[in-house]
Amino acid sequence: MPWTEKDIPDLTGRTAVVTGANGGLGLQTSLALAGAGAHVVLAARDPQKTTAAVARITERYPAASLEVVPLDLGDLAAVRAAADAVLAGHGRVDLLVNNAGVMAMPQRATADGFELQLGVNHLGHWAFTAHLLPALLHAPSARVVTVTSTARHRARRLDPADPHLRRGYGAWASYARAKMANLHFGLGLQQRFARAGVSAASLIAHPGLSNTDLQARSVREGGAGWVGAFFEALTARSGMTPFEGARPQLRAATDPRSRGGELYAPRFGSHGPAVRRPVLRRWALQERIDVLWEVSARETGVPLEVPPA
Repeated sequence: MPWTEKDIPDLTGRTAVVTGANGGLGLQTSLALAGAGAHVVLAARDPQKTTAAVARITERYPAASLEVVPLDLGDLAAVRAAADAVLAGHGRVDLLVNNAGVMAMPQRATADGFELQLGVNHLGHWAFTAHLLPALLHAPSARVVTVTSTARHRARRLDPADPHLRRGYGAWASYARAKMANLHFGLGLQQRFARAGVSAASLIAHPGLSNTDLQARSVREGGAGWVGAFFEALTARSGMTPFEGARPQLRAATDPRSRGGELYAPRFGSHGPAVRRPVLRRWALQERIDVLWEVSARETGVPLEVPPA
């Protein structure tokens, strides 16, 4: 039988942090985790959307244990403040789902001068994960799930000399590169967990073609061109629901049989049940992970190394 949210084990006593938790895949992820008994920290930027998300979850699960932490991944000071708020209330974090992201944006910069898509999709999550590392390592067997996309297959290498694409920016090229960074981050983090001998695990997920506001926003913002309009129409007609699209990241986060370094995705690439899929494009993989680590630490000023157990 295909894996569904009904297969999530009892999560009572666990603390889960979900970025971008107030809409789309993040909301569905938070809903499922809360329904399984977890205390869910909704880490998101838009307060009105977050209030509506809390109302939706509590309508479905009146006894849900929820907490709201404002998080703007495009501002490292705000990322630090959000992580401090989580750490102040929780000695341990059992699940971290790095879900939030933007797609095919016009050329813009974050508060710290980073190219927007790399800054929000990867560098913000890099810093957030690094700040939460003490609480993750304090959990008996924490999991970090980072959400990527099949767009990564079209990515160019990350250039350490021009990580923010100040030369030759392209909205889709930037998105593909950011999603490849998500993959390399998830794999590199697992390497560091394994090297340190800790019980935490890092996994990767991609949702396939899911009908969320991601496509519509890319069109509204004006960076996606005709490709964005095409995908918006395609997902509206044949995309999976957010309920279905969240299953890969939920399985990566909760399936007792899942292991660090694994990738979960729809069986047929863009559609289908959530299954484990092979990690492709392994040529020069270690080199690219190492470059990502160097660039991410340099740009954010936040190191991410796991101390030995």
